[in-house]
Amino acid sequence: MLDIKFVRSNPDIVKENIKKKFQNEKLPLVDEVLELDKRNREIKQEVEALRADKNKISKKIGACMAQGKKEEAEELKNQVEANAGRTAELSSEEKEVEEKIKEIMMVIPNIIDPSVPIGRDDSENVELERFGEPIVPDYEIPYHTEIMEKFHGIDLESAGKVAGNGFYYLMGDIARLHSAVISYARDFMINRGFTYCVPPFMIRSNVVTGVMSFAEMDAMMYKIEGEDLYLIGTSEHSMIGKFIDSILPEETLPRTLTSYSPCFRKEKGAHGIEERGVYRIHQFEKQEMIVVCKPEESMDWYEKMWKNTVDFFRTLDIPVRTLECCSGDLADLKVKSCDVEAWSPRQKKYFEVGSCSNLGDAQARRLGIRIKGEDGKKYFAHTLNNTVVAPPRMLIAFLENNLQADGSVKIPETLQPYMGGMKEIR
Repeated sequence: MLDIKFVRSNPDIVKENIKKKFQNEKLPLVDEVLELDKRNREIKQEVEALRADKNKISKKIGACMAQGKKEEAEELKNQVEANAGRTAELSSEEKEVEEKIKEIMMVIPNIIDPSVPIGRDDSENVELERFGEPIVPDYEIPYHTEIMEKFHGIDLESAGKVAGNGFYYLMGDIARLHSAVISYARDFMINRGFTYCVPPFMIRSNVVTGVMSFAEMDAMMYKIEGEDLYLIGTSEHSMIGKFIDSILPEETLPRTLTSYSPCFRKEKGAHGIEERGVYRIHQFEKQEMIVVCKPEESMDWYEKMWKNTVDFFRTLDIPVRTLECCSGDLADLKVKSCDVEAWSPRQKKYFEVGSCSNLGDAQARRLGIRIKGEDGKKYFAHTLNNTVVAPPRMLIAFLENNLQADGSVKIPETLQPYMGGMKEIR
């Protein structure tokens, strides 16, 4: 959410940013919110004048009563009463206007970084860099569920009976591999200086609207019926929410956390054949990282964070690339974002396995996360998040890239301690 003062001083910049995101339907909102802001300031001025007038009149009433001028005092009291009625009327209008301003400001997108490429959707994202050599072996790579089934590692049919489509049972060595990846990711991030945390898996509505846009909320979140609670779609939501309404001493920053959690997503809409199996599902587990820092440090952390994910995948012998998200593919709160994609030897292309985002002060402004400087002044923090690994989808890349000609799956050296010393799955 932008600062209304910024919108007031830079309406053309805000409108141009909306155009860059191809959301022209939101352009009228800028003028609408400026009119509301103007009216809000007028109300405050009038209320302030009425209160000052009340103080003056109260003194006059006292003087009149002391002089025995009861009629004049009564007239002044009537004036005070009229002013009080007007003040109450204005206060009610002020509340309505401020709620409308907040509603609109929650919809106006954040200002994107100048380096973000302009494009309508993810088809116009820009490849940045490749890491590792993408290899297509001279033997067939089956679909990931077929590989898992050969190891008796997945049961989609039973999961469908128990929970419906979009759920799964992982079994045996495949289930162990899933847990091993999560455990390795946890230690990988701890070794990079992040504090490990297991957060709440449900959050209240004020946290939901603080960390994401209404459109994302509707498309992703499962609500607990009869309660003000939502299942998290990713642990960054509750991790950022940890700092709601807090003032962080400048010297305690940055706060760097890595978290494990299950995640729950509606995943609305139709999906292609390549998104069957465990690619796009309603429940999965994930290792995440978040950073809360000073504004001038956020871009440096952005670079460090996505590199952590690249380094993690490379230790597992999985080639990856990074894609810069274009303006139209950025969620409204994001300043800058890139995807990490893993190589699929079967599809002979890359697919998304993680995303790194710098949200500037948008989440901090919504959630009230401020920093107290050495001079005592307070300002909003910057927040960032990034996927370390989400194993169900990551397992696709792992199995395809480590599948050997005889049908076994090799276990990279870094993961072997988490698999009880196993060097391959047969």
